[in-house]
Amino acid sequence: MIGGKSVIGIIPARAGSKGLPGKNIRPLCGKPLIAWSIESARGSRYVDEVLVSTDGEEIARIAAQFSAAVPFRRPAELATDAATTLSAVEHALDHYRRHGRSFDVVVLLEPTSPLRADSDIDSMLELLSSSWESFDAVISVGEVHEHPSIMKRLHGPELEPYCAELARTTRRQDNPAAYFPYGVAYIVKTAVLLEEGTFYPRRSTYHLLKRYQGYEIDDLHDFLCVEAVMKHERGLT
Repeated sequence: MIGGKSVIGIIPARAGSKGLPGKNIRPLCGKPLIAWSIESARGSRYVDEVLVSTDGEEIARIAAQFSAAVPFRRPAELATDAATTLSAVEHALDHYRRHGRSFDVVVLLEPTSPLRADSDIDSMLELLSSSWESFDAVISVGEVHEHPSIMKRLHGPELEPYCAELARTTRRQDNPAAYFPYGVAYIVKTAVLLEEGTFYPRRSTYHLLKRYQGYEIDDLHDFLCVEAVMKHERGLT
């Protein structure tokens, strides 16, 4: 709890993954991938409940082993490739409501973004709490080095600018910096999340990540990059 507001950390982790099968429980530097997110949430001074929403029995077993709440299995229709994270979060919040419990703030932690600093979650919650009247969400973002002004798209046999409205340049420094919302944390007021139906509500501010945190695991190559970064940054083997 922070500023009298209750907080739930939700970690969505469905069993099906085509890019890297079984990635949520794949060992990463000695722990299953999902364990890193669970431990980050449990290490927060403000998160009251840490929930894993999953349809997978093995994921549920490992989540419980690392002391996350797993009070239900996510319905199959909310665990398809087409299902949204928002629908899984709404389902989780509804489960708690039906059991007489509600939360003022949702902290969404994507297990595929395990490179959180120990202070990230609490710093973001403190920012939201201190700016409660001005903002409804805090999003973790990192500067991208593949700037949109340099990106291209394929149009038949031709190569053309991806964003034609941006100045054509070979130096990203010639344009304003661009930022990507990495899944370290999305922190949103619950009422606003449900009303606007997005983790990017109109009144959003940001938490700036370090360069090394700008990785998300979608396939084996991402996993190997994250593993190498984690070993380097944390002195792990």
